[in-house]
Amino acid sequence: MNDKQDVLDQGPFFHGTKVRLKIGDLLEAQNLSNYQDKKSNYIYFTASLEAAKWGAELAASDAKERIYIVEPQGEFENDPNLTDKRFPGNPTRSYRSKSPLKIVAELGVWERHSDEAIDHMLASLKELREQGKAIILD
Repeated sequence: MNDKQDVLDQGPFFHGTKVRLKIGDLLEAQNLSNYQDKKSNYIYFTASLEAAKWGAELAASDAKERIYIVEPQGEFENDPNLTDKRFPGNPTRSYRSKSPLKIVAELGVWERHSDEAIDHMLASLKELREQGKAIILD
């Protein structure tokens, strides 16, 4: 774990996905990314329910959207894909780790974004990919 003086965020932490997991499971790096066709070097998570909702809604799958409450099992850092490029200061409270995240609970009920907002975001991401700008620093 991060030293108490160096902790970036106290949480609680969330991971949005469409993968069905059980309490006690570990999310680990080196699994296929929810957002690109490759294995990810990190596992991504957030302390923002809003960001977790987007994670679940935008994940590549037709499966049920899920948000898990997770506990980092090691050190973590600010997600440079959001903090450096889009949101200086990390207002989305987005992080990544090479250490596992332990599933401690699943949120049973949460309010989705509208279908229109999700479709708009998916179209924007598709456009970025087509322009070669959907690069994830991993």
